[in-house]
This record gives sequence, structure tokens and C-alpha cells, in this order.
Amino acid sequence: MMHGLALLQVGGAVPTSAFDLIRSASPVTRGVLIFLLVLSLVSWAIMLAKWIEFHRVTKRGREFVYEFERTPSLDAAANLTRRAKSNPFTRVFTRAVNFFAELKPGALKDTAAAPLRGSQVEALRLVLESESSTQRDQLSSYIPWLATIGSVSPLVGLLGTVLGVIHAFIGIAVSGSGNLSAVAPGVAEALTATAAALAVAIPAVFGYNIFAARLNRLESELEGFGTEILAMMVREGRI
Repeated sequence: MMHGLALLQVGGAVPTSAFDLIRSASPVTRGVLIFLLVLSLVSWAIMLAKWIEFHRVTKRGREFVYEFERTPSLDAAANLTRRAKSNPFTRVFTRAVNFFAELKPGALKDTAAAPLRGSQVEALRLVLESESSTQRDQLSSYIPWLATIGSVSPLVGLLGTVLGVIHAFIGIAVSGSGNLSAVAPGVAEALTATAAALAVAIPAVFGYNIFAARLNRLESELEGFGTEILAMMVREGRI
């Protein structure tokens, strides 16, 4: 590393930008920077994919809930679910209806059937909560990677910086020159790893926090939707 920087200085081309430092960097620093670049690409790919997925799920979910709140009966809601595009809300409703049908075969069409007992209602509530958690877990796929990248990147950058400083001081010892002009380029090159790591970690942490908040909000909405399903069944005398 120091030999490359020394050649730049001898030729009068002292590194004046991060690009110059990277171009003359040691193999260790370049390896760290390449690894950080891969992490950055992975994190941005995850954020883009999840943003598209959340946008689609939110749009479909709002449309379905808007129509669901205006359905007069459970049968009409079931027909609406079959017509609607698949989303977490339709899957929660389908799971609730299927479980209800298993508890009381034929009760969906026979409104005069005996209502569910207290233990059965509690079981139905647990099924709704379980399905809401399942939908949340499915949407949260790959999001933990953002937290991992956000926490690991600074450590990788620090490792690159420490190794770069070690190489810089070894180069200084070999060349026998300890003036500022000899030390500064090597240290600056080492610090590029830390700067690159922060550039990778900050967006990943922001993305993780944003998606985690959206997941929590979606789970709350699914729980509220489950309560609406139970309320509709109560209104029709099914439970």
C-alpha cells in the first residue's frame, strides 16, 4: 500500500480524493471495500423488493377492507374474498371462515344453526391471532438481513481501517520516513473503509426501522380486522 502511495507522491500525484485512495489501495483494503459493496447491493435490493411488496399489499388490503366494511353479511364477505386479489386480510378471513366451517359443518349456509360455545369462540380468536402472526412473518422475510448488514458493516469497516493503519505504519517503518506527508495518505486510505461502511450501514438501519414499523402497523390492522370478523359473526348470531 505505502509503495503505491509513495509512487504517487514521487510523481507529484498526491491522492486528493477517495477515488485516488481506492485506486492505490492495498489488496486488503480493496477486499474490504468490495465486500462492503456487495453488502450495499444486497441491502438496497432487499429494500427495493420489500418496498414494492409492501406497496402492493397495502393497496390491496385497503381496497379489500373498504369493501368488507360495507358487506351486509358473512356470505357476502366470503364472495368478496373470492373475487378480491390475495392479500393478508383475505387470507386471515379465509382462515377464520374455514375454521368456523370445521367447527360447525354447514353452519355457514344455515344461519339458524346453534352459535359457537365460549371455548370455540376463544379457539377462533386464537386462530385469527395465529394467522395474523403468520402473515406478518411472511412479510418480514429478508428484513432481518437489513439489521444484520447495519450492525456488521461498521465492524467490517473498522477491521479494514485497523488493517490499513497497520500496513501504513509498516510501510513507514520500511521507508524510514515519518513525516506527515508520508503518514497522511496511508491513514486516509485506511479511513475510507470506515466511511464506506457507514455509507452501507446507515441506509440499511433506516430501511430496517421503517419496515419494522410498517410490519407492526400491519399486524395491528390485522388484529383489528379479526375483531371485525368476530363482530360480524356476533351480529349474525353465529357466535
